[in-house]
Amino acid sequence: MIKNYLRSAFRNIKRRPFISFINIFGLTVGLTCCLLILSYIINERSYDKFNAHAKDIRRVTRIFYAGKNVESMHLSAIAPPFGPLLQNAFPDIKKITRVLPIRTTAFHYKDKLFNEQNSVFAEENFFDFFTVPVVTGDHNNALKEPYSIMLAEATAKKYFGDADPMGKGLLLDNVYLGKIKHEFKVTGVFKAFPANSHIHPDILMSFSTLKDPAIYGESGLENDFGGNAFFTYLLFPKDYNTDRIESQLPDFLDKYVHLDGAAGNAKTHDGTKLTFEKLTDIHLRSHLDDEFEENGDIKRVYIFSAIALFILLIACINYMNLSTARSVLRAKEIGIRKVIGAQRKEIIGQFLSESVLITWFALALAMVATAYLLPIVNHLANTNLEFDSLLQWQILVPVLVLPFIIGLVSGIYPAIFMSSFLPVKVLKGVIKTGSGGVSFRRVLVVLQFSISIILIVATTVVYRQLQYIQKTDLGFSKDAVLTMAYVGELNPQYDAFKADLLKNTAIEDVGRSSRIPSGRLLDFQNGSVLVDGVMKPIKGDQKYISTDYGFIPAYGMKMAAGRNFSQAFSTDTNNYIVNEAAVRSLGWKIPQNAIGKDIVYGGISGKVVGIVKDFHFESLHQAITPLLFRLPSVSNSDYHVMSVKVNSRNVQAAVNSLQAVWHKYLPDTPFDFTFLDDKFRQLYNSEQQQGSLFTIFSCIAIFIACLGLFGLSAFTITQRVKEIGVRKVLGASVRQIVVELSKDFLLLVLISAVIAIPVAGWSMHKWLADFAFHTEMSWWIFVAAGIMALIIAFVTISFQSIKAALANPVNSLRGE
Repeated sequence: MIKNYLRSAFRNIKRRPFISFINIFGLTVGLTCCLLILSYIINERSYDKFNAHAKDIRRVTRIFYAGKNVESMHLSAIAPPFGPLLQNAFPDIKKITRVLPIRTTAFHYKDKLFNEQNSVFAEENFFDFFTVPVVTGDHNNALKEPYSIMLAEATAKKYFGDADPMGKGLLLDNVYLGKIKHEFKVTGVFKAFPANSHIHPDILMSFSTLKDPAIYGESGLENDFGGNAFFTYLLFPKDYNTDRIESQLPDFLDKYVHLDGAAGNAKTHDGTKLTFEKLTDIHLRSHLDDEFEENGDIKRVYIFSAIALFILLIACINYMNLSTARSVLRAKEIGIRKVIGAQRKEIIGQFLSESVLITWFALALAMVATAYLLPIVNHLANTNLEFDSLLQWQILVPVLVLPFIIGLVSGIYPAIFMSSFLPVKVLKGVIKTGSGGVSFRRVLVVLQFSISIILIVATTVVYRQLQYIQKTDLGFSKDAVLTMAYVGELNPQYDAFKADLLKNTAIEDVGRSSRIPSGRLLDFQNGSVLVDGVMKPIKGDQKYISTDYGFIPAYGMKMAAGRNFSQAFSTDTNNYIVNEAAVRSLGWKIPQNAIGKDIVYGGISGKVVGIVKDFHFESLHQAITPLLFRLPSVSNSDYHVMSVKVNSRNVQAAVNSLQAVWHKYLPDTPFDFTFLDDKFRQLYNSEQQQGSLFTIFSCIAIFIACLGLFGLSAFTITQRVKEIGVRKVLGASVRQIVVELSKDFLLLVLISAVIAIPVAGWSMHKWLADFAFHTEMSWWIFVAAGIMALIIAFVTISFQSIKAALANPVNSLRGE
């Protein structure tokens, strides 16, 4: 019986190649999109699961509050004493490990000198948490001794070539941790971290090195509760429920940490809080203020999952529509089968077997297409998707079962519908698909185009937001600004260094700061301000950055009132500049009211000498934060970055001059820089990828919908060929016939627009809510999407309509 079903299915595919092609091609495209998106979802959900104890590892994070329940920031790194204290306070914690990333670091080996961006200090039990193969060395002891270092394979090859690196020395020259210049002994080489890891260090330095007082000091590791730069991981027993320990963390904080500036009966946990997060949740669900690397987003996974289902649904709808529409062509076949004894369930089985066979064939083509397209997708979207991820048994089995599900879903209605034909009527030629069938097909067309219109609106809104981001006035100039890590060794000779730079007219200004625009504002201290003649504590979220005299001019920031810091005023080392958001937050209302006001911040008393106009220091996802500028003391230089404003018409000359002056003053430090506008572009990589993928999938969805509409209109027009002939004989023009044939389909597209617009509006409103500053969803976006769908549908239908309208009526009426 099954063999007979398959033989019949092959015959029907060969007998009607046009309809079969549309069905197979539509399903192939839909399944290919699904497989591509599935590989993306598998990759995103696989992060950190390669670690042997991934399910039992938690990362400790820290929240700070600017007031009662007013969250100031949520850090993914915490202070160094917390790890050991947690393990002592809660014996159920099996192990703790800490990782301290450091900024750009120069390493020397003979004549080789490189700036390393991914170097960390790691504890000796690091590999008990992160399951990365160690190629050479003992993973248990390689990081035990101070000044030991382990290298990733590629890094080892970069410094030592094919020679054995074990026991050799790398000279570290780092100015951020007490001006280290010390040789580290290579004690191991490890495989590169997998792409699906939330950290990718290339160099591991022994954590015990930090005990050196010249670097951090043992006292700092035990008592510094303000140095929130240490990523801290806890290993629990298998399947351990951490809720009990988390509920005791407020008491733990009150016991071990003193809250500076606490008023009245305030406790430590009123100002700060510790939380746990699962290692496997970090990539998709953690978007904290200082993540190790940029993470993914679970919302994006949900969005693309929905798109995959939508596209597959459109392809299934095509099959259902075309199968029910062409039922008239198979009516006599069904009638004869029933007359010779076929039961209804056998006819249903036959049609379902055809549906499953077509889907199986489409899946085979889709697998081939996916293998071919994945490298292209990886290149365009900067991803690391692998075809092998689809060949895991827990993925492959559901994929192989998919044709049965899709075949049943898309084939069940046509099968039931066609098996219901009465043989007496169909063999007499009395065939009527019925209003129910027509109505259901219309519902399917409406659903197809509703999905397409939603995707058109989504693509347009994402594109407009990206345009908004590019055109928004940030409040400063980000173009032709070079940024580079500031070297503390320059402090004594910085004025001479800057003077040499400014001798070249291609370099316009130079400034130093603790942070630069495009980064996050994470630094804050307690303080008080003069409001209405009374010193009042700062209650809001008041961040600060350390700058020098050249920072504001280098970025072309505008003053709303007052002046910039000036070397002509010796008291400016204690004075402050604030932005307009801070003026409002601190209760001064307008910039002019703030000038000369007393302010105490971080224990330093001074006056407000200037108000800088609001500018977007962070991405447009964040609101403009109240911000304070101050000059650091000479003894406590807090500069980490140098910004150089160059002439945009002569950038290369400026870079050459900058490099020459750099090597004049810092001959042993590599010259390295980035453009600020590149940093801002990186802030919106996720949105750029979403925009590109939305565009691609919208086009695919519309294409599949039009493919089905093309086939359905062709079949419908074929059924009305005699009616068209009669209309032409009675004097109907080509235009009238085209309108008559098209209006029913266009009405369905119009209904689709009415349904899709509110859904699309709600969805994109939620998407834009992630931006503190965003474009408006103008009414014309929805109208344009509807009109575009109508035009696309009309062009699709008109090809068949015009062809039918131009046909000679004699040919269609000859048999009457």
